[in-house]
Amino acid sequence: MKRRSLLGAAAALCAALSVSLPAFAQTKIKVAAIYTVPVEQQWVSRIHKALNAAKDRGEIEYVFSEKVANADYERVMREYAEKGNTFIVGESFAVEAAARKVAKQYPKISFLMGSSGKPQAPNFSVFDNYIQEPAYLSGMIAGAMTKSNKIGMVGGYPIPEVNRLMHGFMAGAKETNPKVEFYVTFIGSWFDPPKAKEAALAQIAKGADVMYAERFGVSDAAKEKGVLAIGNVINTQKDYPDTVVASALWNMEPTIDTALKAVKAGTFKAEDYGHYSMMKHKGSELAPLGTFEAKVPANIKKAVADKQAAILSGKFTVKVNDAEPKSTAK
Repeated sequence: MKRRSLLGAAAALCAALSVSLPAFAQTKIKVAAIYTVPVEQQWVSRIHKALNAAKDRGEIEYVFSEKVANADYERVMREYAEKGNTFIVGESFAVEAAARKVAKQYPKISFLMGSSGKPQAPNFSVFDNYIQEPAYLSGMIAGAMTKSNKIGMVGGYPIPEVNRLMHGFMAGAKETNPKVEFYVTFIGSWFDPPKAKEAALAQIAKGADVMYAERFGVSDAAKEKGVLAIGNVINTQKDYPDTVVASALWNMEPTIDTALKAVKAGTFKAEDYGHYSMMKHKGSELAPLGTFEAKVPANIKKAVADKQAAILSGKFTVKVNDAEPKSTAK
């Protein structure tokens, strides 16, 4: 009888485990991300990094597709929705209508998309990289470092998400150097380093001695020609220790973590998550000067520190200007 009892208890334990283990596994949120560019591209890499961090913490199951053509975006969204992912992340700038249509068809799924548009009830939230604050600070440094008073700027497309960062950078440069002028070029691509390098080389040939590297490829041109560069979204100084002076960094973790918390609690709704990219939420920051710590004048470092304190305290607001920036240098 004792043996039978033991066998019965063991069987009951096995049965309980077979139920409880899958149930425990299901506590992880199934997340899918859809990217139109490679995950190493600056902007997308920050989303990918934040989601991988959540995956490493054991909070989510994470799958993604990269280099998805605009024509395929709706299909990929729908496939992920059908596969049971409860949280879908991506950038819908060029496919707004399609992305919003899919979201309407799956009201129980939470969508968080990079977008210039507004949230769409009940389940389509938006975010953006509002990092114009550290862009302003990096501009202050650039204005002080140029000797020719000419700064080159190479961007992908003149859309609000790019324009506001360029304007913030330009305003910061003007604060420390009212004489500075700018060359502005857009390459018509989110990921074409050779084309960006070519555009940067043309600006350097015209006298630019500091380059705003909104796109990959610009710092390569600066390094080749022995001029300086300012980074954007990620810190590439380790790859260009004698070229990249400072960078405006975007941290996507506050946005992703806040959204995941809402999904897990069942409270996710259509909201604008853009403000989580602001410095006060640690969604953006000015990268450490690193190899240029001793090369940036002390008075400029103090001015930048004072301006950052004013931004964080609310005493100074970097103006958001989404209009297309234009060249002022000839």
